[in-house]
Amino acid sequence: MSDLTSYPKEKINILFLENISDKAVQIFKQNGYTNVKKIAGALSEEELIKEIKNVHLLGIRSKTQITENVLQAATKLQAIGCFCIGVNQVNLKAARKKGVVVFNAPYSNTRSVAELVLGLSIMLIRRIPDKNKAAHEGIWQKEAKGSFEMRGKTLGIIGYGNIGSQLSVMAESLGMKVIFYDTETKLPLGNATACKSLKEVMSNADIISLHVPETAQTKNLINKSNLKYCKKGAILINYARGEVVDLNALAKSLKDQDLSGAAIDVFPWEPEKNGDRFESPLQGLSNVILTPHIGGSTEEAQQNIGEDVSLKLFNYLEKGITNGSHTVPAIVLPPVEGAHRILHIHNNVPGVLGAINTLLSKHNINIVGQYLKTNEDIGYVVLDVDKKLSKKAIDLLREEKETIKVRLLY
Repeated sequence: MSDLTSYPKEKINILFLENISDKAVQIFKQNGYTNVKKIAGALSEEELIKEIKNVHLLGIRSKTQITENVLQAATKLQAIGCFCIGVNQVNLKAARKKGVVVFNAPYSNTRSVAELVLGLSIMLIRRIPDKNKAAHEGIWQKEAKGSFEMRGKTLGIIGYGNIGSQLSVMAESLGMKVIFYDTETKLPLGNATACKSLKEVMSNADIISLHVPETAQTKNLINKSNLKYCKKGAILINYARGEVVDLNALAKSLKDQDLSGAAIDVFPWEPEKNGDRFESPLQGLSNVILTPHIGGSTEEAQQNIGEDVSLKLFNYLEKGITNGSHTVPAIVLPPVEGAHRILHIHNNVPGVLGAINTLLSKHNINIVGQYLKTNEDIGYVVLDVDKKLSKKAIDLLREEKETIKVRLLY
């Protein structure tokens, strides 16, 4: 039944930006979608407005900003796939109002990030960056001073979500003690211990690793005031979001030798493309590792993300499934034989479902099955109707004043 979509596949336009994995392209082409365009870099708002006019599905990573202006220009857009962990690059409120489904991949690169954080911890606690720099400069620096083992040390995790909890398990396997703080109550894995405050974690950890989203509450979460809580010689790792750490305050703490090292992968401002100039107050500091937002950038992670998000896009396009959506309410439903399925997205105001049923019943249109789910802004109704009357039903649903989008699925 998935092959019986109402819209010809050769007329569906799919645009993938930012060098999204070829796995995503393959999934659509193997299923008969021929108009798949892939662009290596991100596009500016102006460029994207020109490009998106006839696009039905859009795939992006973290650089492309989906603004309200872009969404207004996207007259045919059905769904956006964020091939990354976050969705903060999309104006979700504007997408919700337009009935555009937004998906992401919250789990696909957790292993890649957790592994790298653990590796960085070992490098920093052994002061490998300093020894590596000296060796490249022709200086032999064979000494144990300031180098330590991971075993017996305390790892403090701030944000005990998908990445933080996986890192927790891996760190324990090296003999570390794990403590964590999260604004939500989380069940500890292994022997990890939950702390009651950020201060409690920062004041007891030898290594502090951040794994929080970018929100108004987490901006400059690590700042001049709370860096003073850190143990002398502690290490700070930020592979979460660029706005979470005040880098000037961190630089001062490192220069004053209050902290012994840091690893930073994300920055408040990042260059648009490879080769662009990059500047940070942390450049040139001892025992500091700076990486260009590559925490989740492994071949395995990108392939997993490519498969995860593209399948979500595919399932919405062909089956109306919205599981994992950040805008349209999540519905997972089986296909129905002997009926046509209509997808109806509308403003969530009282009486819409009743109005739809009244409208269809007045015209003797039989509803075989009906599914409804709402969020604070919109409602998503899936209607299975008599095949002979589906065209009439579509026309009537478009006339309902609260309608945002109507689509005949099959």
